[in-house]
Amino acid sequence: MSTTDCIFCKIVAGEIPSTTVVETENVIAFRDIAPKAPVHVLVASKQHVPNVAAAAREIPEVLAEMAQVAQQIADAECDGEYRLIFNTGPAAGQTVFHVHGHVMNGGALGWDA
Repeated sequence: MSTTDCIFCKIVAGEIPSTTVVETENVIAFRDIAPKAPVHVLVASKQHVPNVAAAAREIPEVLAEMAQVAQQIADAECDGEYRLIFNTGPAAGQTVFHVHGHVMNGGALGWDA
């Protein structure tokens, strides 16, 4: 997928509207349009990389900033307790191949892990 076809690149460019929660020089966080929990915010790199493994390899400082932004959101909306989920690959549920984490309030998915 090219960056011109990537929905998150279009959100970063302002071509597609989103409900922005936090924005920094390197990261944008916005509400999921189909939330799976009362708090469901996507935290994405502004730079296009396909998944969290690529981000760790290519832009580790931005991946760290994404984690900091996730904590900031959780502090404001989840009493600091949250899940940060990265899906990598279609079999894992990744549908947008642009690195992003899902910030969700703690037990929203019913997982005990």
